[in-house]
Amino acid sequence: MLNAKNFALIGAAGYIAPRHMAAIQETGNNLVAALDKFDSVGIMDRFFPEASFFTEPERFDRHLDKLRRLNQGQAVDYVSICTPNYLHDSHIRLALRNNAHAICEKPIVLNPWNVDALQLLEQETKKEIYTILQLRLHPSVIELKKKIQNGSKDKIYDIDLSYITSRGKWYDISWKGNISKSGGITTNIGVHLFDMLSFVFGKVKRSDVHLLQNNKAAGYLELEQARVRWFLSIDGNDIPADRKDQGQSTYRSILMEGKEFEFSGGFSDLHTVSYQEILAGNGFRIEEARQSIEMVHAIRNAKPLGLQGDFHPLLKIISV
Repeated sequence: MLNAKNFALIGAAGYIAPRHMAAIQETGNNLVAALDKFDSVGIMDRFFPEASFFTEPERFDRHLDKLRRLNQGQAVDYVSICTPNYLHDSHIRLALRNNAHAICEKPIVLNPWNVDALQLLEQETKKEIYTILQLRLHPSVIELKKKIQNGSKDKIYDIDLSYITSRGKWYDISWKGNISKSGGITTNIGVHLFDMLSFVFGKVKRSDVHLLQNNKAAGYLELEQARVRWFLSIDGNDIPADRKDQGQSTYRSILMEGKEFEFSGGFSDLHTVSYQEILAGNGFRIEEARQSIEMVHAIRNAKPLGLQGDFHPLLKIISV
């Protein structure tokens, strides 16, 4: 395809990688190389069977360097990063060192100071770092943001956010269960929700944490135009009884002024939309992820208050 871009992908065996492969394909571009230490990547046959595949980062890095030096239109333009959270910073650096832009899954990094360091690297390399914040592109979220912007600036909305998604014993053994690698449940699961809320309702004015455990957390956020009681859990026992009786293993709810805000549908193509925006020069840059990174960093380092203050109503009935 004329003007097609060359992509490389790190983390090809992961859960989210197929969405990136589909986005690269659906935007008319090429995946020329992929990396994962696991070799269960048969999914590549569906999208880019001709892409080179590596299980060792050193050989992958060398391959990108060789493609760049050939100077025959084979250089990689973008590196997509779908790896464990704690490796994002290093893999973004690998991309920029190879004269490519980086497209990184969220959370883009674990700590606010990593944002500062990577922005300096952007300036040095003249390459750009993008992050996937697909909820900002969800039609329902866009409509809600317009409603808030066009409404009273003095209106403060009351919101209860509940997100419970059951995870098995494997979770604690994997990197996701290691807080130094994933950032914990609020970072690994909550960061995109916190980003969406701050995107719609403005900057953080106050943050309290009531519960902070490996498998569940809860707190209170005061934003410019919202008071948010939030609860996150990977414990299936926390799913409301009526939903559990229906066989549901996930419960998602955002109550705004007592009414359900529906955003569960419309997710299927948001990675492709994200890529379209990036390729058009409108993608979300690293600075736009800063507030959510600061939010989750503060939450996981906070001292829980227990059942005092304005805490989430689920804390009254779950086992903590």
